[in-house]
Amino acid sequence: MQSGQIRLNKVTQEWVIYAPTRRKRPQDFQQKSRQKPSLGIKPQDCPFCPGNEHKSESIVLEMPSRHHKGWQTRVVLNKFPALTPSEDKARSQKGIYLMIPGYGQHEVIIESPDHYQDLATMSIEDVETVIETYHKRYVSLMQVHKNMMAIIFRNHGMKAGASLSHPHSQMIVTGMVPQNIRWREQEAQRYYDQWQRCVYCDILEFERYYGRRVIAENESFLAFVPFAADVPFEIWIMPKEHEADFGSISAIEKTHFALILQNVLTRLYKKLNDPDYNYVINTAARYKAEEPQVHWYCQISPRLTTPAGFELGSGISINPSLPEIDADFLNS
Repeated sequence: MQSGQIRLNKVTQEWVIYAPTRRKRPQDFQQKSRQKPSLGIKPQDCPFCPGNEHKSESIVLEMPSRHHKGWQTRVVLNKFPALTPSEDKARSQKGIYLMIPGYGQHEVIIESPDHYQDLATMSIEDVETVIETYHKRYVSLMQVHKNMMAIIFRNHGMKAGASLSHPHSQMIVTGMVPQNIRWREQEAQRYYDQWQRCVYCDILEFERYYGRRVIAENESFLAFVPFAADVPFEIWIMPKEHEADFGSISAIEKTHFALILQNVLTRLYKKLNDPDYNYVINTAARYKAEEPQVHWYCQISPRLTTPAGFELGSGISINPSLPEIDADFLNS
């Protein structure tokens, strides 16, 4: 099996992951038709359903159900990983170019034994178990010295990149920090050096005061459509207390995060007829976890539009829907 690689684009200074284990044959990239394939795999064929453990890679963690015997969440190694822990992380040059072996870890968090369940429809206790599973794996993986960053994300629906309909999230850990995250950290540092305040805390305070874009709120979190949302119905869920690292959240914050996450996803499910979406937990990279300018948050991006030539060429998003109108619709 060919090893993975991570190569640095000298023009953008952005890393690109090459994962041969996930590669299709060249002809498989060709569109056979404009008809979209279905994710409607049956439970008996689903590798994430109970009884089909032989179809998954190694089981890393199981969390017990509060309602029945057996597991409620299960973490397995991704069968087609983008990165693998067996690789080294030593950097090397090839001519003028810089590269790293494909070091990291890629896990799948199976969110329920029920093939037809979803975060928007499951009980709040089960959503809490999902958040607890996120937290346990995040803390465990970030204790490994070589791991520099962990990204927790969920792809819901085909437009969001999901290949199976069984409810699941993923976590990828890398031995380097992408330019996009470093850029975000540097801008936050620049703001803090200028104002001696966290830019995210200032955004949070203003959105609570203004109120027009707020979707939901509880004791620990605020959910709102950001002022400069990239896509229609983009939503940020942000802790009210300044916290740089997702790993530092308390037990009560896990409960409050589960409550507001399900609240927001249920609104999208009901108001937009269960749209495809991605969400990602944006958290501090290693060595930034205690810094005063970094603030973790969950970013939900529905896949309702497709970036076209101008967006790809300029890096500027064109959003056909105003954030205030989106918030009004979700609150109606």
